[in-house]
Amino acid sequence: MAFTNGFHGVSLGALSCTGNRYHRAAAGQLLGGVTRLPYDGYLGSSVDTAEYLDRLLSDPSSGVDAPAAVIVETVQGEGGLNVAGTAWLHKVAVIARKHGALLIVDDIQVGVGRTDAFFSFEAAGLRPDIVTMAKSISGYGLPMALVLIDRQLDKWKPGEHNGTFRGNCHAFVTARAALEHFWRTDSLCASVREKGNLLKGRLDQIAQEYDPSRVSAKGRGMVRGIDLKSGEIAGQVVRTAFQKGLIVETAGPKDEVVKCLPTLVIGEDQLSQGLDILAHAIKSVIGSPVNTAA
Repeated sequence: MAFTNGFHGVSLGALSCTGNRYHRAAAGQLLGGVTRLPYDGYLGSSVDTAEYLDRLLSDPSSGVDAPAAVIVETVQGEGGLNVAGTAWLHKVAVIARKHGALLIVDDIQVGVGRTDAFFSFEAAGLRPDIVTMAKSISGYGLPMALVLIDRQLDKWKPGEHNGTFRGNCHAFVTARAALEHFWRTDSLCASVREKGNLLKGRLDQIAQEYDPSRVSAKGRGMVRGIDLKSGEIAGQVVRTAFQKGLIVETAGPKDEVVKCLPTLVIGEDQLSQGLDILAHAIKSVIGSPVNTAA
């Protein structure tokens, strides 16, 4: 089971779990084996989609087969910076185990300190059965990915699951160095919290200058952004920012969210400079703020 707006990759197995229609269309064949469920908040704040999940799995006539696993992102990076609530995540974990399913957390984009702690699910107190990781894990921008599996579930035999791209020696060296250097103490986590708060404060400030129906801030830790409600407008903002020396990208089902994903070791001055450029780009594209105080 996977969730709306989830993004888990574009190889066929991962693509079956991915929600984005654009990426799914590239498969060239039917993608099956996955039941799609609404993510936290997808149906509005009044609907608890975790309870909906439990109801489906508890009803033998719901038409939904018992799942092998439930895969979830605590923050949907490509899906639009949607943040799952702690209570909802707890419910999903309990429901998965209640019905004999493994809990998989996709921490590829929002793990490795991106949301304060090393794992994005630590704050929620979860203990997944499987965790997928990549992106920042190499510590140096080199290609590397990991799958962490509970020892009781690890049934792989030596060499059973392999590939020519999985032995990047440089990445192994830099990953070990990054783990030993950055994660021996809590200093990096503390720094990320401070810069995450700075990022949140500035993005909230930008959003509050405009009508909330046009601009809003969202995200968690150091994966945050501005929802401009329009992919066309967000694209113009990204291009304008690039002309001023800032590289940002878009996310969301319609590319409507400008996503800020700064390196975790960025200096506060440089972070502020980038946010200044972003604020100017938004202003130049959608006009002067309208919610300024008299």
